[in-house]
Amino acid sequence: MDRIRVRGGRRLKGTIPISGAKNAALPLMAACLLTEESLRFTNVPGLADVMYMAEILSQLGVSVTRRMDVPVGQGGTMELKARGRPQSLATYDTVRKMRASFLVLGPLLARVREATVSLPGGCAIGARPVDLHLKGLEAMGAEIELAGGYVLARAPDGLKGAEFAFPSVSVGATENLMMAATLANGRTTLVNAAREPEIVDLGNCLSAMGANVSGLGTSTIVIEGVKELHGAVHRVLPDRIETGTYAIAAAIAGGEVELSGTELDLIGALVPLLRKSGTEIDATPNGIRVSRGTGRPRAADVRTEPFPGFPTDLQAQYMALMVVADGTSVIQENIFENRFMHVPELLRMGADISVHGDTATVRGREKLKGAPVMATDLRASVSLILAGLAAEGETIVNRVYHLDRGFERIEAKLGACGADIERLTT
Repeated sequence: MDRIRVRGGRRLKGTIPISGAKNAALPLMAACLLTEESLRFTNVPGLADVMYMAEILSQLGVSVTRRMDVPVGQGGTMELKARGRPQSLATYDTVRKMRASFLVLGPLLARVREATVSLPGGCAIGARPVDLHLKGLEAMGAEIELAGGYVLARAPDGLKGAEFAFPSVSVGATENLMMAATLANGRTTLVNAAREPEIVDLGNCLSAMGANVSGLGTSTIVIEGVKELHGAVHRVLPDRIETGTYAIAAAIAGGEVELSGTELDLIGALVPLLRKSGTEIDATPNGIRVSRGTGRPRAADVRTEPFPGFPTDLQAQYMALMVVADGTSVIQENIFENRFMHVPELLRMGADISVHGDTATVRGREKLKGAPVMATDLRASVSLILAGLAAEGETIVNRVYHLDRGFERIEAKLGACGADIERLTT
């Protein structure tokens, strides 16, 4: 099983290309089930989760053609074609690897009028139930049954437009219902919908396919159903979590990096916190410049919130910065109830963190010590690499298969900027 070794103390200098967003690519891929025509994507990240989704779609009868053997950061291309009638069964063996595979439910139900989809697996960072997906589809006329770990959904007369108000914001449920609504009969209004850039990216792709979508980027999305959709070409937007992660890496290690192919607006909630910590961050013609001089970063509190608030997917990385900051910070996790699993591993490196419920108090230390640590989920794994950049000695991060689900060749990107990092394959 692969591991990553980091030797700390190196300042970063250079350019890091930002890949396409995993959290945008996965629902975009599921959207291919809505049409018989070809859906072609560019700027596709070369990640394990993208390959998993391609496998799931292939088993549903989708033709998948991809070219991913490109230089790191350039983005691959993928063409998906669900010609004829797709299979309506997504088995446990195909779905268990990641939760995003559940996004095939809405498109299948809309086009085939039936679907049997296994309840999903994925990172163990909280319950993340799928009840909002199911309640929304029921509001659109679907008949839903749970049996043997599967969701059995039918809409023999097709889905009907409806108004559905989310009791809490859910990105995945918003995506599933958006896709389902494109082929429903009538108008669907989604109230308290997610506002994330990935939602906007999906809506833009659906519009390019002939869907009638309005309200993207707001909490109310309105979709007028159409009889059929057609093919399109779409570029996956830059990964805002990768953007934020490498910005934090520069803040932790010091030095100056340019994050190319991305936009400052994608990490709007992180920017003021980095500036408060003493890190300079500004837009450039090619992306974002991040720099920090000598001396320790300064502590600043944060709480995770739905977009446009601070993203839960950057909480672990931000904690790694606060671990070496001057002062005490309070980090409140409001999205997932079990997302402090990286804390015991940071403690192994000498961090001073105490957790009470949904709140972590971090007392910054001037020095961390390298240690063998274990990744527990995707974002936790990268936080340990970031901490290793600032630690004395050697840090070995085990179970990096989590990392490969969401970060494309991180050792190559950081290594090109002077970090002492390598992947160990034995």
